[in-house]
Amino acid sequence: MAEHRSMQRAALLDAARSLLSEGGTEALTFPALAERTGLARSSVYEYFRSRAAVVEELCEVDFPVWAAEVEAAMAAADTPEGKVEAYVRQQLALVGDRRHRAVVAISASELDAGAREKIRAAHGGLVAMIVEALVAMEHAQPRLAAMLLQGVVDAAVRRIELGAAEDPGAITDAAVAMALRGVLG
Repeated sequence: MAEHRSMQRAALLDAARSLLSEGGTEALTFPALAERTGLARSSVYEYFRSRAAVVEELCEVDFPVWAAEVEAAMAAADTPEGKVEAYVRQQLALVGDRRHRAVVAISASELDAGAREKIRAAHGGLVAMIVEALVAMEHAQPRLAAMLLQGVVDAAVRRIELGAAEDPGAITDAAVAMALRGVLG
């Protein structure tokens, strides 16, 4: 029974990722989740009390995986500058990933305080990763620089998500150049 519930919950989360990826937060409804999973609408409520609860669980499940991929890319770099570049490139490489698209869609929506706090905490974990590299580069204000660097990444993500005229690779290269110039002064 517990294994069946776990599988159903995973199917609901996968359906939620697809819905968010395809249609943004407006597409994430309990009737749509029920249709995608073959469950009765009332059954969806047995797993999640609200749309915000689905969002919170997606953040809890997906964001650590995404962050681990960024962290692994940074760990593979030999220099602090290389870590900054890996931080930017890996986040932008994940833009096409359904998990990332779901997180972007989620962050753009109106959420309750609990869900917003989980997203803030997850983003804080990403920013903390880059602070170490900035400290190693002897940046005068590593925490501030990390926050601004994440702003560059977020802007590049939005540009790629919008399907901008520029190639995603060109956007990534520009973001890396801007990040490195910015932190190096």
